[in-house]
Amino acid sequence: MIIFNKIIEIETKPGINIHHITPQIQEFISSTSIKNGQVLVFSRHTTTALAINENEVRLLEDIKVFLQKLAPESDQYLHNDLHLRDVPEDEPINAHSHLMAIILNTSEVIPIVDGNLALGTWQSVLFFELDGPRKRTVSLQLSGE
Repeated sequence: MIIFNKIIEIETKPGINIHHITPQIQEFISSTSIKNGQVLVFSRHTTTALAINENEVRLLEDIKVFLQKLAPESDQYLHNDLHLRDVPEDEPINAHSHLMAIILNTSEVIPIVDGNLALGTWQSVLFFELDGPRKRTVSLQLSGE
């Protein structure tokens, strides 16, 4: 078995934003000799997440609204009591972002067949920024033959 690793860098915008990263993942796979195997996609931050779903503009807006209803930024959260913990001066008020992240995924494993992601017709790999703007990274680990 052969293993390849890559880091994808993503510059995000303020608030919740969703990035379609399927093309970067497929490009990485195509740059290797792997034809059959799997790719692990791993979000390296506590206020980001991953999901496989449809990359349709109106659905993505619905998802943002849904997440905001589940963990409204305006609610009171213990994590936001910055004066009660030792934090850097630029520590954000972001408990809502952590809560959104735990209901989504930190990672996805996707089969590779004949050198391509074995996604369904409407499936895309989506990266969720829940506390932007930030510079983020996603780890890819491709294994197979």
